[in-house]
Amino acid sequence: MYLPIAVLAMYSFNQSPYSGQWQGFTWEWYQKLFADERIIYALRNSLIVAGCAVGVSAILGTLMAVGLGRYRFPLKGVYQGISYLPLIIPDIAIAVATLVFLAAFAIPLNIWTIIAAHIVFCLAYVALVVSTRLNNLNPYLEEAALDLGATPVQAFIKILLPQLMPGIISGCLLAFVLSLDDFLIASFTAGSGATTLPIEIFSRIRTGVKPDINALSVILILVSGTVALIAELIRASVEKK
Repeated sequence: MYLPIAVLAMYSFNQSPYSGQWQGFTWEWYQKLFADERIIYALRNSLIVAGCAVGVSAILGTLMAVGLGRYRFPLKGVYQGISYLPLIIPDIAIAVATLVFLAAFAIPLNIWTIIAAHIVFCLAYVALVVSTRLNNLNPYLEEAALDLGATPVQAFIKILLPQLMPGIISGCLLAFVLSLDDFLIASFTAGSGATTLPIEIFSRIRTGVKPDINALSVILILVSGTVALIAELIRASVEKK
């Protein structure tokens, strides 16, 4: 499974500008990569999109998970099913639906439309991870706080939120990786000048894969893997307690 990734990493250090021939070891492509203004610009856009989408999703996803886990209201089951649909709907369907919605209301495409589209699926991932953490908590701690005179808001902030924090962080890290790596939804909702890193990579490989793209792919894999590993370590450490 990981052999293609190993080959990709090896050829990112290939001195030859053509990936088919090995001509020696070099750091040249990584140096050119960090000096490429288009790559830096696309990376900045990707970080802005991922940061904004995860920030909004962290708040709304946590509130949604708590609301679904702690309260009863009409059509709760229907709402719960709808809220987790982005987890199972193909990305192409979300991308097309979002584009049609934006076109119907004549909303111009820009970096903010990418952020809005990413919030849709990031929200579901954060809520899912937080709800899993919520199901393992002792509900009597909140009841004890309320019995001792705390308001519902105080009980949420001082009792529930600190216990949910590992799940929130883990969900945010997962959502950040998914947003950073997303190409399909971003390509449908990006306007002129709103190029993210996956879109920039795709635009370049259409003319052939070059070593600098190999180098960029290796960096993305390492960053995504590291963030995912941290999220998993947080989740595993919480489950042991």
